[in-house]
Amino acid sequence: MGGLIDISPVLSSRIAVWPGDVAFSRSVNLAIDEGANIDLSAITTTVHVGAHTDAPNHYAAGGEGISVRDLDRYYGRCLVVRVSVDPGARILPRDLPTAVSRRESVPARVLFATGSFPDPDHFNEDFCSLSPELVVWLHDRGARLVGIDTPSVDPCHDATLASHTAIAARDMAILEGVVLTHVEPGEYTLIALPLRIEGADASPVRAALQRL
Repeated sequence: MGGLIDISPVLSSRIAVWPGDVAFSRSVNLAIDEGANIDLSAITTTVHVGAHTDAPNHYAAGGEGISVRDLDRYYGRCLVVRVSVDPGARILPRDLPTAVSRRESVPARVLFATGSFPDPDHFNEDFCSLSPELVVWLHDRGARLVGIDTPSVDPCHDATLASHTAIAARDMAILEGVVLTHVEPGEYTLIALPLRIEGADASPVRAALQRL
């Protein structure tokens, strides 16, 4: 067993959020440096900030909120896969490395490192995403959570949310916005537990990988 590898971006006023969504801000209500006996602060932000997991009610009418999702989805054996596709492209099964594409089964959690959203503090719209075909391929081989190092499993301007829909139909979990530039492909233990926010359509997570 090894130490934890942090795969979460730093949350600050600089972090990029989806265009039009609520930016991250932190206000200091009490400060020791100003004579108070404690530091005390509050934050305002979208629940889709940084590394976060979507809940089904974000993309499916009548779907579950994040507070009732099974935590087992977000903890356990995980496969990190590095792919190289054109900017803005959806990842297809044929884009997988040979060692992965030949597998008859995969761990219950699979994360994709695309390198297409390199700066969490800058929102670029040409990030890569998942294809519905890949979602089906992964599910048929045992995956129950899919994740990616971009803001969404669908392209920036895809209003149909085809991959979200494919995930919803198979009751899979989603992890978005992780940072994988410093992670070698392979198998790990994933820890990415959501906050228990009643009715919420997502939750920020402190996502980490542990070497097996």
